[in-house]
Amino acid sequence: MIKALIQVLLLISISMFSQDKKAYTIQTIAFYNLENLFDTVDDPFTFDDDKTPHGKDHWTNEAYHQKLANIARVISGIGTDTAVNAPAIVGVCEIENRQVLEDLINQKALRDKNYGIFHFDSPDRRGIDVALLYKKTIFKPKHSVAYELKIFDQDHQDKRIYTRDQLVVSGYLDGELLHFIVNHWPSRRGGEARSRYKREKAAQLNTKIMDSLFALDPYAKIITMGDFNDAPNDRSIRQVLQAKSKKEEVVLKGLYNPMYAMAKKGMGTHAWRDTWAIFDQIILSKSLIATDYTTYTYFKTGIYNKDFLTTPNGKYKGYPFRSYSNGRYTGGYSDHYPVYVYLIKQKK
Repeated sequence: MIKALIQVLLLISISMFSQDKKAYTIQTIAFYNLENLFDTVDDPFTFDDDKTPHGKDHWTNEAYHQKLANIARVISGIGTDTAVNAPAIVGVCEIENRQVLEDLINQKALRDKNYGIFHFDSPDRRGIDVALLYKKTIFKPKHSVAYELKIFDQDHQDKRIYTRDQLVVSGYLDGELLHFIVNHWPSRRGGEARSRYKREKAAQLNTKIMDSLFALDPYAKIITMGDFNDAPNDRSIRQVLQAKSKKEEVVLKGLYNPMYAMAKKGMGTHAWRDTWAIFDQIILSKSLIATDYTTYTYFKTGIYNKDFLTTPNGKYKGYPFRSYSNGRYTGGYSDHYPVYVYLIKQKK
């Protein structure tokens, strides 16, 4: 009798737990700096001479296709620890043209993911652009546009600095309207302090873009992501974008930067002279950090830094396993680790 009673109570408990347990849909949003993903053809209108078979980097067809396979392997794995499937959205930078993206999504590891492409040629002197890949089965595009970033040399006001556009793609993620901004802000060439004004100009353009979206809908769900060439605590992010490190500090039309906590712990996506930094970031608007999971809401963030993406030995042991060094293809991937966030919502 006692055993029977225990079994009945156990069955009731399991039943009640099953009814209370909620199921969620999880989507991964990722960003990856592909470290100069160039084809092997010389473009007479850009400075891509090094990325040819006879150029300084000895960029052969074999190396190009190996790198494509490597990058495809990475993208297919981002977020799969939790979301099971490859990312729904992938922002990328340092790509030469649309053709390299076509070649990428047709790699074996990505062919069945059915990715679409958003890409515009930018005026960058090296010919590198930003782009967005999206799963056609999950994301339905509504609008896309590239905003030109106009910067002039602070010492020569008539000299323009040609750099990457900021790509904006709006559409319906599983039926829900989201806006994605893909960035690759000016580098720190010439020194962090001397080049700072360029990234602050980029942050101002980013803010202007988001303000225009918020003007249409103060509750707009916006994700701005990219290689900002600045860390979460740098002025361009903290003061110009006003991205907050704590959810409770974020006001309507404000931004939350989940990468700040990882940066504070000394984690990084890119290393330079033994110093780690999180230049690759994904920043979210207020409406994505709500506690109501009936629509897509931020869950958690991460750096995709699997062992195979890390240099195994030599001078740069422990750094991201870059794809070329000393004028030769290394068999690696990129000098940056990818980053990602999970968005979740309760299943109906």
